[in-house]
Amino acid sequence: MATENVVKAMKFVHEHCVILVKIGNFYSAYAEDAYIISYLFKYKIREKNNISFCSFPEMSLNKIESSLEKNKIDYIVVSKRNNYEEEQKVIIKQDNNYIKILEKAKKSVQLMLRIQKIYDILIEQRDNQDFIEKLLKIESVLKKNEGRKI
Repeated sequence: MATENVVKAMKFVHEHCVILVKIGNFYSAYAEDAYIISYLFKYKIREKNNISFCSFPEMSLNKIESSLEKNKIDYIVVSKRNNYEEEQKVIIKQDNNYIKILEKAKKSVQLMLRIQKIYDILIEQRDNQDFIEKLLKIESVLKKNEGRKI
């Protein structure tokens, strides 16, 4: 069974819980859980089979767990190698901030994805004749709105 399907089944039981899956030397979070991890730790969101995911090295697990606990977000750690058995589970339930953080994360990640698309377009067009003109217009708007030097 694909990891994404296992996580989906686990989310059915633990809806408001971040599920971290150990795959090799990395941990991954999928769908909305990936948004939370990306929001809290600035890890890049990626997509595979139309499912968002976010990964981080196993040496970062303690930092991730500490922050999830500090933010009162329930989480479960499972290992693909051990047939997705729970390695660790922290369920606070009453004070779980999963929904609250998820709403902030969705807004933040959506903005970051928009910024990334703009960046990708600019990079693609950098050899076009009017690229510098477009870049100057963008810089002008940013200067005017923020009063910053670019």
